Amino acid sequence: MDAVTRRRFLLASGVAGGSAVVAGAAKLSLGGLLRTASEASPGEDHRKTPKLVIVTLYGGNDGLNTVVPYASPAYYAARPELAYEPERVLRLDDALGLNPMLKGLSSLWGEQRLAVVLGAGYPKPDRSHFRSMDIWQSASPSGPTSSGWVGRWLDGTRAAPEAAVSFEPMLPPLLAGETRTGACVSIGGLKLPPGVTADMVGVLGHREPNESEMQARAADAYANLININELIRHAEAVSATPEATIQPDTPATSTGGSNVLSAQLLRVAQCVEAGVPTRVYSVSLGGFDTHASERVGHEFLLRQLDEALSSFARRLSGTEAGRQVTTVVYSEFGRRVRANASDGTDHGTAGPVLVLGSKVAGGLYGEQPSLTDLDDGDLKATTDFRDVVGTLLASVLQADPARYVGGGYQPKMLPFLVRD
Repeated sequence: MDAVTRRRFLLASGVAGGSAVVAGAAKLSLGGLLRTASEASPGEDHRKTPKLVIVTLYGGNDGLNTVVPYASPAYYAARPELAYEPERVLRLDDALGLNPMLKGLSSLWGEQRLAVVLGAGYPKPDRSHFRSMDIWQSASPSGPTSSGWVGRWLDGTRAAPEAAVSFEPMLPPLLAGETRTGACVSIGGLKLPPGVTADMVGVLGHREPNESEMQARAADAYANLININELIRHAEAVSATPEATIQPDTPATSTGGSNVLSAQLLRVAQCVEAGVPTRVYSVSLGGFDTHASERVGHEFLLRQLDEALSSFARRLSGTEAGRQVTTVVYSEFGRRVRANASDGTDHGTAGPVLVLGSKVAGGLYGEQPSLTDLDDGDLKATTDFRDVVGTLLASVLQADPARYVGGGYQPKMLPFLVRD
């Protein structure tokens, strides 16, 4: 069986499900990657490099019940069964507060390590999950595009696949560029079908003489699949060493119960502590499409979110490498202002974006949308989300925002990040 036929067989067997096909990607050597992480000069130490963690809340998180406008009579009039009583809200100021389930994030707010960007959205909002998520991940509301904003950054910097890693089940469009993509790594490690070994996949990672460019790119993808998996395994081992041990008052991220986000963020923390040369991580939590009986389900999700984020932030604050990490949390849209007849909320528009980390200047940014001046029952965005993306590109990735934000938009810098 020749190399091309073997590749087709393994593709059909599902081996490449967690792999990115990367044009022009260099073959990865585990030894070379580890030398980059552990033997770099002080100026190139990956533990000292700023990193970005992007948390996607799939389904359309109800921003009004996440950052609660508890002082607004219109809030209680619009959703009498879903609104939170003022005494239960974790207050941010005299008008806004966090959902009662977000106690860990409230503590980060008190330490000025949580920023809340209010009313984030885009012009002419789309209430389709798929289209709106495509807009957020591409940072291009004006029309369909085949690349995400992180993917374009990978293209522009000619980065290796490990520069952007997703611990989600599938590679999000966010990390896909025109010529390069990030890597998708299962939180449970690489799982091969029965009868297929890592050695078999590794053989497919060798380019063959006289192959076409597409066949060569497929070979690179198999090489990346094995080597990035080995890199993550090494990160787990390194993060368990004494120098990476978390102090007693900085608990490690929990993987108990069904908190998938905690499990993903645990992998991120291990990679950060090991000095893996990844600059961008993508993780996610789903289930936020709360059309009916919202209160119970939304509170369950926010408890998971709070547990995962606050524990992750505490852990990262205990190491120099962790203090270089900025985490941003967003959803594709908010919910309608008025509750529906099923004690839920339907697809809406603008919502808050959360930014947390040791380099974050905590506080409220932007303006809370009016609950009385609505657009056909929906909130009017007061902050263009591309300003958030642009700020992250400039401040964390040291990149020109105008180059990677779509549609020719010139982002305005938001002062929620501070530099050393």
